[in-house]
Order: sequence, then structure tokens, then C-alpha cells
Amino acid sequence: MKNVLLIFLLLLAFGTNAQYNIRLVVTNVATKQNEDIYVAGNFNNWNPQDEKYKLKVSGPNIKAVVIKDVPAGNYAFKFTRGSFDKVECAADGKDIEDRVMDIQADVSAELKIEGWKDDYPQRPKRYTASPNVKIMDTAFQIPQLNRKRRIWIYLPKSYAVSSKTYPVMYMHDGQNLFNDQTAAFGEWGVDECLDSLQQKTGKETIVVGIDNGGDKRMTEYNPYDNTQFGKEEGKEYIEFIVKYLKPYIDTKYRTKKSAPYTFIAGSSMGGLISLYAIIQYPEVFGGAGIYSPSLWIAPQLYDAAIKFNPLTVQPAIYFYAGGSESSTMVGDLKKMYDILQQKKSCKLVEVINPLGQHSEKYWRQDFPNFYSWLMSVTPN
Repeated sequence: MKNVLLIFLLLLAFGTNAQYNIRLVVTNVATKQNEDIYVAGNFNNWNPQDEKYKLKVSGPNIKAVVIKDVPAGNYAFKFTRGSFDKVECAADGKDIEDRVMDIQADVSAELKIEGWKDDYPQRPKRYTASPNVKIMDTAFQIPQLNRKRRIWIYLPKSYAVSSKTYPVMYMHDGQNLFNDQTAAFGEWGVDECLDSLQQKTGKETIVVGIDNGGDKRMTEYNPYDNTQFGKEEGKEYIEFIVKYLKPYIDTKYRTKKSAPYTFIAGSSMGGLISLYAIIQYPEVFGGAGIYSPSLWIAPQLYDAAIKFNPLTVQPAIYFYAGGSESSTMVGDLKKMYDILQQKKSCKLVEVINPLGQHSEKYWRQDFPNFYSWLMSVTPN
């Protein structure tokens, strides 16, 4: 009886930490059957050419991959041929939703790839940025990384006819913020959102959008070394914003320069680097929008949060995660939220969308809530 009780207690203690395998078997590929196929998903930060997740020949016209040792939870993924320009699509060329699986045990699934996006002529996307959005520079120098980058700027409608000064929000992945023509997976519509909210509330903000570095995005948005994705460049990237971009914006435009009026925001890796920025430079950034942060890639940030001790400002931090993201997303975010909640000077909001996925669609839907809250806690 004692042995039975011991086994039961062990199962109870470790049952919640069970790891499972997902076997994906592709039985039919519409075209380009002989090219390498990869699976990208929330289990590998949507890396479209991850050699660890390349499908292997498993039989005549059959390729398969095993995603090993994942905890229970929801997993979203798509197949690619090495980039998202070559991602799978429907048989008529239309985009498809992420494939989603709820994993509670070992699973083997047979799947078909009906088409590849690059097999279909790309319809020209419309230029959708509002007149309030301008490209400030197509090649703004990043001295710390010896690179150049396109910078967007959104100015409130009142900017041209007033002498007011304005708060400034710095946002990553500038390609995806304002213009469907440059957005890979649909734009956030930040400009249309602010046009509407600022008219209703009178709370106006300048937004500076910084394009990501393409294949450098993973390293530029990572503040800590990671052997899987390469040497970090996040420290240098944020230093560029603090020491070069912000002073330039403050000189060229009418801004409120102090921390309570300077914000930073982003999603996924952009959420991670935004959180790092406000912890590292609380005297510069007084507010942050942290959407679905990739905390799994930088566990050192928990230690930084524990040591975080803002003395002169009350940072306002808005956390968002979707319940249909990776199995660890909500837990990781709650852990970070709980750490920062101990800091009496922090103003925090935690939003968990039970149906939310790791996509621009869901982040865009929540952006008005973030902006409204941020403006409500920002001094006049």
C-alpha cells in the first residue's frame, strides 16, 4: 500500500510536467515536392528555416517531422520552404489561418499542403498609411550596429496647426504598423486607430516606427546571447534608440522629452526588447506595451526584473498574451507580471485573451485598449 501511495504521489507531482511528441506527416504536396520543407510555429519562434524542424523523407511522396518533448498546450504552425515568401497557402493562392493543435498526449497527424504562396502572382497591395504618416528617413544610421534603417513617423492631425508638444511612442517592426503594402502579415493600423481615438479623447501622441532588420530581427531584438539564434544585439539596438534616435526626434519635432511621456511598444521579440528597454532605461521610457513577449528566449530578463528598482518614475507597463499561443506564453507572462507587481512604483495591466493567437490580427484588436489605458495614466 505504501508503494502504491508513493507512486500516486509521484504521478501527481510530475504529471503536470509531462512532455509529448507531435509527429506531422505530409502525405501530399501540390507543387515543388522535391524541395526542402520546414515547419515553423510558436514552438520555435516562427523560424521559417529551422534545420531542427526540417521534414525528412518517410516514404514514397511522404515527408515527416517530429516535434519532440513539448508540454501540453496549444501549438500553432505552418509549413514553409525556407521563408515566409514561400509559405503554404490554399489551393487558390489565398492565405490560410495558422494550423492549430491542442496537445494533451502524443499525436500523429497526416496533413496535405495545397499550395505555396510563391506559386501565385502577388497582387499589388494597397498603400494604406494615412496622410499623417511619413517616411522620415529610408536609411537612418545605426552606429552601434553599422547598419541603416527606414524610420516612419506618425504626427497627430493637430501637429501642423498648433504649437503643442507631444508624447512619443517608439514601436518596433515599423513595416507592420501603418501600411499594408509593407506588412508581411497585415498591418496593425496604428495610424487609423490613433486618428479615431485622439479625435474622441483629445489625447495625442507621436509614433516613431523603426523597421526590423529582416534576417537580423532575432538578434537585434534579443538583449542576451543565445546559442540557438546567435550573438545578441538588443543592447546595442536599444542604445541606438536612447542615444541617437530619441535625441534626433526631440530636436526635429515638438516632443515632451521626459520619461513619463516617452513610450516603447512591440510584439513577440519586439515585446521582449521593449520590456528590456523599460527595465534598463526607466529614466528614458515611462510606459511600454508588451505584446506576447518571447520571454522563453531570454530567461535572464526575470533576474533583471527582480533587480529593477525605479526610483524617480512610475513606469506604466501593459502586458498582453493570447490563450491560444504557445503552451508557455501565458505562464511566462504571469511570472513576469507577478515579479513586477512587487515593485510598488509600477503601474501594471495584464490582459489575457483566451482566444488570442500570436498574430498581428489579435495585437491590432487590442491596441486601442493599450493606448486608452496608457493615456489614462499619463500626466496631462
